[in-house]
Amino acid sequence: MDSTTFVKPTLDYVHLWPILVVLGVAALGVVVEAFVPRARRFVTQTVLALAGLAAALVGTVLVGLDLTEVGDGAARGLLTAGGTLVIDGPAVFLWGLVLIFAVGGVLLFAERRLEGGVSAFAGQAAALPGTEAERQAQGLDHTEVYPLMMFAVAGMMIFPTAGDLLTMFVALEVLSLPLYLLCGLARRRRLLSQEAAMKYFLLGAFSSGFFLYGVALVYGFAGSMDLAAIDQAVRADTGNHTLLAIGMGLLAVGLLFKVGAVPFQSWTPDVYQGAPTAVTAFMAAGTKIAAFGAILRLFYVGFGSDRWTWQPMLWVVAILTMVVGAVLAISQSDVKRMLAYSSIAHTGFLLTGVLGVQTSAELADGQVTSLQAILFYLTTYGFSMVAAFAIVTLVRDSGGEATAFDRWAGLGRRSPWVAGAFAFLLLSMAGIPLTGGFVGKWAVFTVAFSAGAWPVVLVAIFSSVVAIYFYVRHIRLMFFTAPTADSAAVVAPSLLTSATIAVGVLATVLLGIVPGPVLDLAGHAGEFIR
Repeated sequence: MDSTTFVKPTLDYVHLWPILVVLGVAALGVVVEAFVPRARRFVTQTVLALAGLAAALVGTVLVGLDLTEVGDGAARGLLTAGGTLVIDGPAVFLWGLVLIFAVGGVLLFAERRLEGGVSAFAGQAAALPGTEAERQAQGLDHTEVYPLMMFAVAGMMIFPTAGDLLTMFVALEVLSLPLYLLCGLARRRRLLSQEAAMKYFLLGAFSSGFFLYGVALVYGFAGSMDLAAIDQAVRADTGNHTLLAIGMGLLAVGLLFKVGAVPFQSWTPDVYQGAPTAVTAFMAAGTKIAAFGAILRLFYVGFGSDRWTWQPMLWVVAILTMVVGAVLAISQSDVKRMLAYSSIAHTGFLLTGVLGVQTSAELADGQVTSLQAILFYLTTYGFSMVAAFAIVTLVRDSGGEATAFDRWAGLGRRSPWVAGAFAFLLLSMAGIPLTGGFVGKWAVFTVAFSAGAWPVVLVAIFSSVVAIYFYVRHIRLMFFTAPTADSAAVVAPSLLTSATIAVGVLATVLLGIVPGPVLDLAGHAGEFIR
């Protein structure tokens, strides 16, 4: 066949159904904003988003059950859209996680009781802070956040499913652009929120530029942007290896920025603090899940044959990320910033898992693969982070959310259930036994140690010990420090936020006591197909 002949790509609509549902709901949400009266938009958008996510989640389960085995049976899946989308077990598992935490995000977005009958989002984003236009918009609901969120969810689902670098870049922008907007829409502390959005946008644009330049260099090496073709070119080693190494590094910059790895973490504490807390909760879980899915697919599928080139880089990045995240968290005096640096440290732990052995064929029976360990860790991390930020929204004073440490003094005496739940989530993040965080850390440390990355594991253990200090310090503040006149109170939320917190805490408990089912499900997801 002539190389210039165009072959029409075929779309497997049955297996792409979850993504198409989310995109359809996002587009329909835009139509709702145009034609539905303002008084009815909140309920319409909330119900539409929840229904779309529920339908997509059901579709994800059906797609996962319908995947067929490929090759020797170690992987299950199919290629569609001309090979630009790869629907396999790990991708479907990541879809499920993104959709579950997106449901939690919608519930937090829809919370209105905490702000006196309105949402936490600005009534009119275009109004300048402190102006008469902003005061007139105080009672309005900014319901555009729901279609924005759905577009971000669609990008998060496509990102780890991308079979070529161009599709991966498009998915990166689809998930990022709505988040840039959402971060600047806080009803209170508008200037801080807008500053966070601007920082996130500018730094995100630079990282996207690095990623795109990396795409061009890798294309120059392999003559293709398809990950399977890149893998074949790497195996053949017929191109300029320097070009490959530079391109690989630039691609890593774009992806490591999204997960907040050092030295690309500077945006994380500012954005986590300034963004509406509901957005922070959704972004902390969903973005990391999608970005780590893309990292795994890129390095395991596209560059898996050249591990000796990229593994030393990840060794250094993982060590720096764990140390910086744990050490800088000690000096924080704001709860959201502390959780942000905690998130950075968790990124380092996850990168430790990436250094493990990918395929079960290289391991003894019963051992966990790196992919299985990371999928489990992302599950535990997502539940604990969403629930923790949901609790942050409850601790308030006359100025809104009270995130300064001194405002949390004595919280355990005034609201023992809320403080107890937050303390348990912090212990899970610290990796204390009988919590999901302990099993997650055990899994990623084990796979890295089995692959010979014991120096990274030693640093990870040291960082975990350091992290225990600032987690326990905050627990001591809540339960063993007397409240002051400036201490904040816990506001009773609606059923929406209460359900999000309850599910997150319960899942963290179950993942710590009976992790087997989720570990088995992650193992059943198999491996990436090429």
